[in-house]
Amino acid sequence: MVDEPPLSGTHYDRAALHRTDDAWLADAWTRAQVVLVTPDSKTPVVDGRLAVRTAGDAPDGPRRFLGLVGEVPYFAVTAAEPDSDGWQTPREFGARADDLDASLMISAVALEQWHQRHGHCPRCGAPAEQTQAGWTRTCTRDGSVHFPRTDPAVIMLITSEDDGQDLALLGRGQQWGPGRFSTLAGFVEPGESLEAAVAREVFEEVGVGVRDVRYLASQPWPFPASLMLGFVARLDGDPSIVLDPVEMAEAGWFTRDDVRRAADWTDELVEPQPGDDSVRLRGIPPHFSISRYLIDRWLAHDV
Repeated sequence: MVDEPPLSGTHYDRAALHRTDDAWLADAWTRAQVVLVTPDSKTPVVDGRLAVRTAGDAPDGPRRFLGLVGEVPYFAVTAAEPDSDGWQTPREFGARADDLDASLMISAVALEQWHQRHGHCPRCGAPAEQTQAGWTRTCTRDGSVHFPRTDPAVIMLITSEDDGQDLALLGRGQQWGPGRFSTLAGFVEPGESLEAAVAREVFEEVGVGVRDVRYLASQPWPFPASLMLGFVARLDGDPSIVLDPVEMAEAGWFTRDDVRRAADWTDELVEPQPGDDSVRLRGIPPHFSISRYLIDRWLAHDV
């Protein structure tokens, strides 16, 4: 069985009960380990590990309590810009990060992105100040308290069978280069269930119906504030594809051999021979993505 998706576990204690305890937070800061994060989501990486610092070595900047690793407090601090080489985004570092580093990094980036975008009260427009150790913002005029938002998005692998051969439906967005395909995805709309969102997004993007929608796993994706909810589903009816030309450049049904070959090329950073136009599927997402997790589960006959 394929392991859980990267970033999906919680590998430290968020210790939320301490977020309103100013005296405890002040003491915790004196012995803290600090994760630095820039407004454009970069963190320092040294020798393949998240490079945390002591409180005394951290720059001045907004401070957010992440939680506890054993008895050690961890905070995130906003750094205006990198102060050395080796700063990377989660997309660059995430595939190599261990579970703890990934959890801390993603939480720090997610909070930073939320604070960057929510400096004012959504009710009255007045400035909102960081409160509860960085986990809320409070309006300076009406006192209303606002919490970090997360936007649910469904991501799904649709499967079928043709003449005894298993097939997977993959698509290529307009922003992607030729040959790179992924699972379909889209945001959940207000008043909509997750299962309904899967069916709607698939039909809107490629014009096919689905059944047997089944949830597998989730992954936080702070770009800037998504929670990716992974599903598998089966084709229902006609497999003919009708593309949404705004969302999709192309889509197709691919065999396990097609997908496994593209997975190997992706992992080995190998490109097919130039000019070999017979190879339509040349790359899939790397292991860092929940899209790859869904694909790998299918390749392993685990869904």
